[in-house]
Amino acid sequence: MPADQPGIYVHIPFCARRCDYCAFATWTGREMLWDRYVSACRQQVRHLAEQGWGPAGTVFFGGGTPSLLPSSMLVGILREIITGPGLAAAHEVTVECNPETVTPEKLGAYRDAGVTRLSFGAQSMAPHVLASLGRDHAPGSVRAAVRMAEEAGFAGRYNLDLIYGAAGESLADWRRTLQEVISLGPAHVSAYALTVEPGTPLSKDPTRFPVDDDQADKYLLAEELLSGAGLDWYEISNWASPGAECRHNLLYWSQGDYAGIGCAAHSHCRQGDLGGRRWWNVRTPERYCDLTERGESVVAAQELVPDQDYTNEALMLSLRTRAGVPAELVPSELVDAGLLSLAGPARERAVLTTAGRLLANEVAVRLRAPSTRAAGPGGEVRAG
Repeated sequence: MPADQPGIYVHIPFCARRCDYCAFATWTGREMLWDRYVSACRQQVRHLAEQGWGPAGTVFFGGGTPSLLPSSMLVGILREIITGPGLAAAHEVTVECNPETVTPEKLGAYRDAGVTRLSFGAQSMAPHVLASLGRDHAPGSVRAAVRMAEEAGFAGRYNLDLIYGAAGESLADWRRTLQEVISLGPAHVSAYALTVEPGTPLSKDPTRFPVDDDQADKYLLAEELLSGAGLDWYEISNWASPGAECRHNLLYWSQGDYAGIGCAAHSHCRQGDLGGRRWWNVRTPERYCDLTERGESVVAAQELVPDQDYTNEALMLSLRTRAGVPAELVPSELVDAGLLSLAGPARERAVLTTAGRLLANEVAVRLRAPSTRAAGPGGEVRAG
């Protein structure tokens, strides 16, 4: 995606139920805020247009549960983007959906408004694992959502999100989840290791904490089955068929520019008058609405990012992807140990092996610091 095409992230913070592992800025029981919140998001989009932001190469509606909103509300925000900042010719528009909140009418409205991609939070296909995670959908609703997506014209254009390592999930459970997900034919699968976030219900119950060795075994199984089904890894937790990678996530991993719409949403701009800056909006939807309605800034705080920090961050992000890092920055013992392999026409890139992906953080801290430059994803050189 060209560097001059920024992304737009729209945060929808509303959920019907908060999952036990979730530490995101999400709330339940805020239906009375929906109209005000959507209006505030649309006003912030108009402000983006006034600043000259766009056209956007990608738009991502995340949360929370974007599909919980009536389709007219979500589509209203997207139309504001289309008529304001605008969309690039080869754009990607993604909506995160919980399986139990989609309907044929809702998906049809998304398609007609310009949504090109869906991401379903499946998490598991085992009922007892879903219960352990605090999810309130059943495996059957995932299958039904996929059928609806295909009938609505999204065949080959949806992702299934999985989580592994929940209490009570055996390796056989995880194998069945992967096999059933593969049988549904997605072009993209994300599989994340369950993590314990402070302040969540999960964090208060050590009996449900994930086990590192168990998660490692499950990651290896995911790589085996997903790659065997023609889905290649392109980032540690993401597999896709050729051409089906999530371009919005690639924008983050390549340090592109993006604007955050909604409460708690983050923004970044490397180039232009706002170059080298990250900022984020106030956390609660009530405060976000109040500030917007008063015509005041919704920015909670910002940070300026030195060039050297960009260089170091580029290495950490690129290491996690199929692009790898410059081979010159890799100690030979990491290659000898089978954690990295050399790739490229001149073996100029070092890419994590499957074993290396299990130890990516350890590999990262052992990279040689670049003296004056570092190559980011795709091989571009950035000044340090």
